[in-house]
Amino acid sequence: MTLAGVFTLAAVALGLRFLPPDVLPAAAAALAAYALGFLLFALAPETWERPRQLALVAMAGLALLLGWLTPRIGTAQVLLVVWVACATNILSPRWLIGATALLNLGFYLMMVHHEFGAPFTMVLINLGFQSLAGLCVHYARRAEDSRDTLARVNADLLATRALLADSARDAERLRVARELHDVAGHKLTAMKLNLRALASDPALAAREEIRIAQQLSTELLDDIRSVVQAMRDSRGLDLQTAIRALAAPLPRPALDLRIEDGVKVDDPAVAESLLRIVQECLTNAARHASAETLTVSLKKEDAGMHLQIEDDGRLKGRVREGNGLSGIRERVAALGGDVQLGSSATGGLRMDVRLPA
Repeated sequence: MTLAGVFTLAAVALGLRFLPPDVLPAAAAALAAYALGFLLFALAPETWERPRQLALVAMAGLALLLGWLTPRIGTAQVLLVVWVACATNILSPRWLIGATALLNLGFYLMMVHHEFGAPFTMVLINLGFQSLAGLCVHYARRAEDSRDTLARVNADLLATRALLADSARDAERLRVARELHDVAGHKLTAMKLNLRALASDPALAAREEIRIAQQLSTELLDDIRSVVQAMRDSRGLDLQTAIRALAAPLPRPALDLRIEDGVKVDDPAVAESLLRIVQECLTNAARHASAETLTVSLKKEDAGMHLQIEDDGRLKGRVREGNGLSGIRERVAALGGDVQLGSSATGGLRMDVRLPA
């Protein structure tokens, strides 16, 4: 869109060579100022709301000024089309329609003042091109939003699938551990008892085979117990992979994930809650704080786990809890935990979530 606007302005600049010499300097200066306003609007980050709004207002005034200076060559008409395309990005439909109507009324009055033939027809033609430009930008934005939404949903599904796969593996590992302990352990214990009974028989007590069989059964039972304990200790869901899958489709903020060694989450409900909390913070940092980096750290404490999330954006006034933050509080409360909100060192949002072990 920005590149198309630059080419359009370049084409308009070429058309200025047909102006009378006494009007050309003022028209060229106005067009240059319009181009600067357009570049500021198009290239400035979305956090620069006020400068972009001022640039949009200046562009509207400069387009009408060029219409006053060059009423017959169509320069102002083209610039108004570009203006509508820009305004569609930040104005609501009601404000956009009102501002467009006001600008075209001003253009109509200038045409009447310059005694231009069929001014009303010219304004209708202008409105047609402006509507086309506005609708193109509107549907392009909707397509981008739909693509981003689809990418987030896909990331959500991938993260959930990773948790489900880990949960299924943990359940299978636990089942195998129980089977080893209950079945193999039980039978090996019975075998040891039988070997002990054989060893108590004077006729067999001196046999080396009986002693070796007793030793092997004891070692095998100890090995099975060690394997069962290791399988129980290795349980835990892979939160790191799931969280990174959530952040992958977002161009910003970048995710700085720090999970302390030894932190394990065995309960799928706890893992899902942690995942949803990080997901909501990622969304808020991208939409509202315009943050570049989101830092997520998870570590163990004496009373349980401590999840700390902070971004490097800028809070606009006090934190107002919407549905997302309220949902986080409800999730944490259901697990018996606590949530505290505050400001980070850079002025962004900081969230501390503590969950019982």
